[in-house]
Amino acid sequence: MSDRPHIDSGLESDLEAIQARIMKMGGMVERAISDAACSVDTRDEELAEAVRLRDAAIDTAEETITDEAMRIMAARTPAAGDLRLVLTVIKISASLERIGDYAKNMAKRTSVLTDMAQVEGATAALRRMAREVEGMLKDVLDAYIERDADLARAVIERDQDIDQMYNAIFREFLTFMMEDPRNITPCMQLHFIAKNTERMGDLVLSVAEQVVYLVSGERPGHPRPDTDRALSEPVTFRHVQA
Repeated sequence: MSDRPHIDSGLESDLEAIQARIMKMGGMVERAISDAACSVDTRDEELAEAVRLRDAAIDTAEETITDEAMRIMAARTPAAGDLRLVLTVIKISASLERIGDYAKNMAKRTSVLTDMAQVEGATAALRRMAREVEGMLKDVLDAYIERDADLARAVIERDQDIDQMYNAIFREFLTFMMEDPRNITPCMQLHFIAKNTERMGDLVLSVAEQVVYLVSGERPGHPRPDTDRALSEPVTFRHVQA
């Protein structure tokens, strides 16, 4: 006998609508990541401004989803799996909103970098890192809509790649700054962007964990690598005459 012999059509409709909102919000955030990274790489201030302006729509989407989820819990009193779905939607939307904030913060650095010297290869490396985060987000949203816990777990594993990319970029920045003090200010700005991108990866990981929980009812237990360990290891620099 089904656990839900009398399906509440109103609840079903509400759940479908709120999940559609999540997917739309996810698409907005994917675009924000891509455009923010592109604006930094090309120093396109107009594109950066568009990212900043569109962030308000992402914030509104998160507020709407949260309000709708609360309304569903109050009016429909969902049980078991449906309740877990509603709670998961709230957490995912919160993570997406924070990712959007990090993308906006990345874009804000574009105008600052415009007046600074280029650091060879740095913005291209940052764009590759952002592209990887964007790909992870796309996959985790697919995992969510398809209820694919295995795909979500694969996204969790890929967060280690983001951490390794961040560590490599950080160490490159240290080298650039040691070689030429004029690189210190632009490298600090670029490091801020790299750190934001790494944190976006962490938030995508959190979304993946929520998907695994939604599908299986279990929270994934996996040791998180010490992402700062590589940064504490000694770095050997070439001696450069001032």
